[in-house]
This record gives sequence, C-alpha cells and structure tokens, in this order.
Amino acid sequence: MPLLLAPDPLLSAAQTATVETLARAIQLSVAPVFLLAGIGGLLVVLTNRLARIVDRSRRLQEQMGDATVSRARQSKQELQLQKRRMTLVLKAIELCTVTILLVALVVAIVFVSVVTAIDLALVVVPLFVAAMLCLMVAVLLFMREVQLAAAQLRRWF
Repeated sequence: MPLLLAPDPLLSAAQTATVETLARAIQLSVAPVFLLAGIGGLLVVLTNRLARIVDRSRRLQEQMGDATVSRARQSKQELQLQKRRMTLVLKAIELCTVTILLVALVVAIVFVSVVTAIDLALVVVPLFVAAMLCLMVAVLLFMREVQLAAAQLRRWF
C-alpha cells in the first residue's frame, strides 16, 4: 500500500494567502482602468474636434487664394481663431496622454505594492494627484475650446 502524505496546512495557507494577495492586487489595479477608459473617450472627442478644426482651416486657406480683400481678411481672422482652437485641443490631448501615463504608472505601482507587501503610498498619492491635475487642466482647455467654437457660431448666425 502506497504511503500518502497529508497536505501540509502551512503550505496550503501560504498558497491561499498568495492567491488572495494577487486577487486583491488585481482588484485595486482594475479600479483606475475605468478612469483610463473615460480618458480614452475624452481623447476620441478631442481628436475628432482637432480633425474638424484642421479640415476647416484647410478650406479657409483654399478660399483665401481667390477671395476678395475683405473676404480674405475675414478668412485670415477665422484662421487665427482656428489656430487658437487647435492649440487648445493639442494641449488638452497632451495633458490627457500624460494623465493616462500617470494613471497607468499608479496601477503598476499599486499592483507591485500589494504583491510585494511594500507600502508605496508615498509614491502613489502624488502620482495620482498629478494625474488628476493634468486631467482637470485638460478638461478646462477643452471647455475653453468649446467656448471659442460656440462664440464663432454665434457670430455666423
């Protein structure tokens, strides 16, 4: 009759603790992923607005070639406004990208912190605050660009 070894309760407890630790790390790391998805949606909106600004600027430049002096002046003024809007959108895109990088770094650090049982809160907190500040500035820039676009529409109609 073969000799059967009883399961070692210490080994089983250690394996359970490791699995629980890993599960906890994944839970803590997944929460900011929803934030990443939201920022990704904002980036889609910003890039679509940028594409529209670029398209409008190209049309204005084409029209300026054979326009009257007064119409060319109006087109040049509108091009300046488009340039300002483009600058705002590009800065907002840059800040959203930085936000994504910071949040991803936070996710990685939180995961490592939980798995290694090292308290890295002093690293995570400033990174997350920096990410939120970047996101707030990006949204403010986006709001300013929308205000410029709305003002432009009010002048047309």
